[in-house]
Amino acid sequence: MSAPDAPFQNATWENSGDSQTALRLIVNEKQVHALVPDRLLLSDFLRDYLGLTALKVSCGEGACGSCTVVVDGEPARSCTLLAVQMDGTRIVTLEGINVPQRLNQVQRLFQDSHALQCGYCTPGLLMTVHCMMERGLAPDSDKVGHYLSGHLCRCTGYRNILTAVRRALAGEILPEKSEENG
Repeated sequence: MSAPDAPFQNATWENSGDSQTALRLIVNEKQVHALVPDRLLLSDFLRDYLGLTALKVSCGEGACGSCTVVVDGEPARSCTLLAVQMDGTRIVTLEGINVPQRLNQVQRLFQDSHALQCGYCTPGLLMTVHCMMERGLAPDSDKVGHYLSGHLCRCTGYRNILTAVRRALAGEILPEKSEENG
């Protein structure tokens, strides 16, 4: 696994007889060159070979949204895409939008709104919120429900998640908590 600020190393796999393809892409603003098995899922490539473990794989068929990443500006389910399909793309994972050593603003809004419990669905939700914010979606837009409809949460219900998302889209800023005041 590479250090957070270090470029990813070129990735190769032992050839087990499976066909392999070379690919070049940008992941979290870092160039990646890899020779990958043709049947390797994007989620496995990101988690197992680049060490980007914030994304979770839950259903394995793209229905739950836990594995959502951003591919060329669009939210995408990494458990249903092959790594070789990503040649020439730009991918952003949760690690690419995180603030080192602390929660980013949207994560703090999720925490403040009690929109997290086990946290398994949270990375995918945060990536989708990132896309909505990049598009300047209004908090009262009908599209909010459309974007969130591809995410399943089995712990919290959706009221607090929707509250956190709308607060984020409204641009609400929470003051950072210091170590002294909790």
